[in-house]
Amino acid sequence: MPLPVEDRQRLLAFVRLLAKWNAAYNLTAVRDPEEMITRHLLDSLVLLPFLQGPRVLDIGTGPGLPGIPLAVARPDCTFTLLDANAKKTRFVTQAVGELGLKNVEVVQARVENYRPEQKFDTLVARAFSSIADMLTNARHLCTPGGRFLAMKGVYPEGELAAIPADYTVSEVVALKVPGLEAARHLAIITLRS
Repeated sequence: MPLPVEDRQRLLAFVRLLAKWNAAYNLTAVRDPEEMITRHLLDSLVLLPFLQGPRVLDIGTGPGLPGIPLAVARPDCTFTLLDANAKKTRFVTQAVGELGLKNVEVVQARVENYRPEQKFDTLVARAFSSIADMLTNARHLCTPGGRFLAMKGVYPEGELAAIPADYTVSEVVALKVPGLEAARHLAIITLRS
């Protein structure tokens, strides 16, 4: 992945920070820093071609995934990392500060209660509930013409069949994450006008 050296160093610093905090705060089930590179960094960065900006919302960011890796790679976009869990948002706030990310805002709130001044062009969820729940709870946060990116493991056939009628599945892409054998899919969904 053609990222500047400084960005690659920031991403590795993020992994070190995540591994350190994870030992005490159980932020992720992945414990091995080398495994974090594949399962967290690369798994997040595969979304880069699908972002449309300039405003991106990471719904249920957890320990900053995929928001922090994407924010490092796309300094031209602004990212809001949203999670209801105070422990996780404290870590994300610390990580954003230590990495010097000026294009990230961290918000502790439930998605259905979050009311920002501006809506978002891309809304992404990596480990959020069902696609239908994401669309229902976050509808008020999407700009006209914006898109939802729902990251899933296996092809989410049942979830796609249950999406609200006013949404369109634009595409479901099989993602290739270097070094990861597990299935990964990205559902790209838009709100009908």
